[in-house]
Amino acid sequence: MSDDRDLVDGRGSREEPPEPVARVPWDDVYEEESDAHEDELDLDALEADGGAIVPLPDPEADEDDVDERILDSLEDREAADAAYAQLLERAGESAVEPRLDATARAVELLGDPQRSYGVVHVTGTNGKGSTARVAEALLRAHGLRTGLLTSPHLERVTERILIDGEPVSDATFARVWDETRPFLDLVDGELEDDGRRRMTFFEAITVLAFAIFADAPVDVAVVEVGMGGTWDSTNVADGDVAVITPIALDHTNRLGTTVEAIAGEKAGIVKPGSIVVSAEQEPEALAVIEARAAEVGAARVLLEGRDFARESTLAVGGQLLTVRGLAAEYEDQPLPLLGRHQGQNAALALVAVESFLGGGTRPIEQDVLSTAFSAVVSPGRLEVVGTDPTVVVDAAHNPHGAQSLATALQEVFSFEHVQLVLGMVEGKDAAGVLRVLEPHVEEVVVTESESERAMPADDLARIAVEVLGAERVTVEPVLGRAVELAREQAEDRGGAVVVAGSITLLGAVQAKARVERWMHR
Repeated sequence: MSDDRDLVDGRGSREEPPEPVARVPWDDVYEEESDAHEDELDLDALEADGGAIVPLPDPEADEDDVDERILDSLEDREAADAAYAQLLERAGESAVEPRLDATARAVELLGDPQRSYGVVHVTGTNGKGSTARVAEALLRAHGLRTGLLTSPHLERVTERILIDGEPVSDATFARVWDETRPFLDLVDGELEDDGRRRMTFFEAITVLAFAIFADAPVDVAVVEVGMGGTWDSTNVADGDVAVITPIALDHTNRLGTTVEAIAGEKAGIVKPGSIVVSAEQEPEALAVIEARAAEVGAARVLLEGRDFARESTLAVGGQLLTVRGLAAEYEDQPLPLLGRHQGQNAALALVAVESFLGGGTRPIEQDVLSTAFSAVVSPGRLEVVGTDPTVVVDAAHNPHGAQSLATALQEVFSFEHVQLVLGMVEGKDAAGVLRVLEPHVEEVVVTESESERAMPADDLARIAVEVLGAERVTVEPVLGRAVELAREQAEDRGGAVVVAGSITLLGAVQAKARVERWMHR
């Protein structure tokens, strides 16, 4: 499909896309915002409200006004749910298309909204979402208006797209979808004329997110790659900073069967003039990243252990993190995230923000750092969602992620008895996950989520029996009953429950905990 194909509307006239908004230097934006609001910015109010100034309700408002607002809210939620239903009519997230041209065509018709703000682009095998969340919190604490795109969501689709640290409103999600959909339909028609599949769910929601960020408008968007990098839909954006978390084997049926091949796909987010911030990598992965940076003319490659470093110690409710950054050393910073790997994610995010705001020359002020770190959350990552017994959910879905979970079970928690509830999606290395976790759990209850990609519980059970033995494996396809069974076993033995695997599984467990009122607050 040619990118300059004529686009003709129903009246036979050519429909011209709007002019894209010019980008501006982000050092200048930061300095102007800081100068303009230095005396009027209420950081306490910002922190309390998640980064957004929310007007207080009028105490004199009558009941009719309150009822009207409630009705409006319900209508907005219904509209957002309807938009989501239309998105779900598209090929699902398992239907990955190794292409960029469809997404590029759609954003072109919208005036390339992804070029109207700065971008921090995050890829890697594990830790992408947490790294993106910490980076967004740091940028927001500097007074910038932020967007955040992550995937997948736990409970509602609006969790994927955040404005100033909060899920996009139902009203905005529905409105921008209605404005964007005609352009997606035009691209669908072009694709079908070429005998190709119309835009997928992930392609469409990526375009929607970029449009929502421009609509806000945001100063900077932190964008998590869905899969890989080179042909991921998010790669129509050119990151000012490209962040690469540790690379390991995952999605081998699509990205390649070696770390080197997978690194080649992920390094595709490195663009001319960008700054690359990378975690420590296997030598073959690092060689690929540095070769890509040299090939496209990236400004710098900053490597953990060479250009910056971090140390962390266990603390109540998280850890104390020390980062030797580019512009300063940040000692003993409280970070309310569990797990040594979260310290690495936070360090990557901190250096990425140093790079974005000042090219690594401007230290992050202590009050800004404290505000950001204190507010950071990473849903579904070593998250305690229940007590009596303790229930921990973690998105470990490959051996590398399982190793981080296993380390945390040793270093962070002191559980004597652990009941594992595990649900995986097709195509994942379930045996590898189980082999890593086997020494740390007593029994496993295998189950499945409602995802179309879920591995059937009986299939997962066969794998689990091979690793743990039949006496340590219970099959319960219904997730709710699987969790209750594990909770009963843990309560009887004075132990804990760990729920791991797919994100959809974790979201369902959180919803169950909330409804049944055993969710930890």
